Amino acid sequence: MSAKLSKLVVLASGNGSNLGAILAACADGTLAAHVAFVVVNRKTARALDRAESAGVPSLYHPLKWYLDTGRTREDYDAELAAQVRRYAPDWVILAGWMHILSSAFLAQFPGRVINLHPALPGQFPGIDAIERAFEAFGRGEITETGVMIHYVPDAGVDTGPTIVTVRVPILASDTLESLTERMHAAEHKLLIETLKSLLGAKD
Repeated sequence: MSAKLSKLVVLASGNGSNLGAILAACADGTLAAHVAFVVVNRKTARALDRAESAGVPSLYHPLKWYLDTGRTREDYDAELAAQVRRYAPDWVILAGWMHILSSAFLAQFPGRVINLHPALPGQFPGIDAIERAFEAFGRGEITETGVMIHYVPDAGVDTGPTIVTVRVPILASDTLESLTERMHAAEHKLLIETLKSLLGAKD
């Protein structure tokens, strides 16, 4: 009898390369899981195309529409939670999700929401973390950056309990583009390794 596959829901806002890494790892058996649902909050997000190409149910869920119609961020998060709950996920993965989630969402999935952030704990929270690290390196303030995966228990910005980190040195020869490429590679590897640990690898 085959092992039961864990159900993953992925929330993304951009290119979706981490979603792509998860989909590939599920497809080749590296992860004993499948992506049950993908949500994006930007219409131009390539993550939506990746989900559709893989045949994964997906949803475009824009915050602006809620705010423009007099509703609140909590209304938005409550509806998001309702949509995600339909898929009964074992884990909710924030993979480049550019929106702070409130308790209206997080309380529905206690201990099951994790976030990938391209910085070390306490460094460069929020947006443009790679760019800010590269600029800090240029000012002589740091010699390395990194990637962390952490739990998301509340609305803090990249402040939840850390699960794992990896350090990425910034090279004298680096451009922003080369650093970004190496950071993305580190993200993909760390994310899959962490999910394998959380889910249990297939035999």
